[in-house]
Amino acid sequence: MFAVHPHAHSTSQSVPHHADERSSTDTVEIDSIRLLKGQRELLIRHGSECYRLRHTRNDKLILTK
Repeated sequence: MFAVHPHAHSTSQSVPHHADERSSTDTVEIDSIRLLKGQRELLIRHGSECYRLRHTRNDKLILTK
């Protein structure tokens, strides 16, 4: 499982929430290195759709359907 952290720009000023205690307004930040796990791309299933997240040679991330 990925570690999730409230984004630095979150409006919440309280003690950081555990993943199951986050409110719907908290923004979660996940480092792309942990998400990609050394790979150049991964597939993300969202409902019935599949998206491809690619890490390019120019160090950009591209999400395509």
